[in-house]
Amino acid sequence: MFKMKAARRLFSLYLGPGFSLLAFSGALEALRLANEVLQSDIYGWRVVSDDGLPVRSSCGVTISVDRSLKEERHVQMGSFPSAAVICGGSHPLAANRALYGWLRECRARKLCLVGIASGVFSIAEIGLADGRRCAVHWEQFPSFVEQFPSVVAVQAAYEIDGDTYSCSGGDAAFDMFLQFVIEDYDPLLASRVCEKAATLRVRQPGDRQRLPLHAGAAIYHDGLLKIIEQMERNLDEPLALEDIAASTCLSRRQVERIFSKHIGRSPARYYLEMRLERAHLLILNSQLPIVEIAMACGFISASHFSKAYRENYEMTPSEARSEAVERRRSGPAARPVRDVAQAGHAAGRLRKHAKSARSTGFILP
Repeated sequence: MFKMKAARRLFSLYLGPGFSLLAFSGALEALRLANEVLQSDIYGWRVVSDDGLPVRSSCGVTISVDRSLKEERHVQMGSFPSAAVICGGSHPLAANRALYGWLRECRARKLCLVGIASGVFSIAEIGLADGRRCAVHWEQFPSFVEQFPSVVAVQAAYEIDGDTYSCSGGDAAFDMFLQFVIEDYDPLLASRVCEKAATLRVRQPGDRQRLPLHAGAAIYHDGLLKIIEQMERNLDEPLALEDIAASTCLSRRQVERIFSKHIGRSPARYYLEMRLERAHLLILNSQLPIVEIAMACGFISASHFSKAYRENYEMTPSEARSEAVERRRSGPAARPVRDVAQAGHAAGRLRKHAKSARSTGFILP
């Protein structure tokens, strides 16, 4: 009934501490349901951890594994997986030489590399994602683009670039793993899987991973989406509204009416809140100086940034960072501070943005 294009696939799924249980289970469910429809175990998987012991997920549920990473690295010819999957969560995984070695070995064998949620950080860390499009969760996106400028990072639900697969996490993992099914068979099988999973819509590679800020429902206005995408690409050097409007063949007044109708805010206010959100995420997820974060997000005055941030988040940037540090210290899935040298490289890139900001003298209200 279903035309097969490829042989049986085997996936090795590495679980990092604090991995997303929703994303992990979504990936496996896509494969399990495909087997159920096919009435054959075409898709197989084995679960791996550093030491072969169970791993605690971000929600506290512990998952048993099949083998240790050392055992996985010594599999015999014929037992190699089709893809190496790194299951992460809300924070990048700590540096791991054994994991990096395994990923390099898999790439040398021309296997697919799959990053789920923060798992994409591990692939990028050793240069295996350079020049490739990778989906990064919007909360992790600001720190990712600063750390890995050679990666084409996008805020999509998931991306497929050759033999590199990546997804932002959550239910996007289900959508991404369905693409393996479509590649091996056809969309009809994927439709049957969706019927069993009671899923109404499967996102395509490159689809947005979330609605724009403050949007209460799906937006179908192409002009508005293009303007928002321009804003997202120019948070460090904000564009003038007239220039944004001209690029979409709309007048300034038309743009203001569209934002008022669909977003409930003026374009200037919306742009400001996007920049504040990016700064907020960098404050929470990086060790970079607050003043450099402010400059990199389009603020030429530290005092203006602090005032705008406090109005939006009801606390100062320093208070927000202190709370984030305390949560990481007391949380069950706290992650170690990243390498100081990496923080220095990211700080250098932000200083470059800051210098550009000072030279152009831009700022939005």
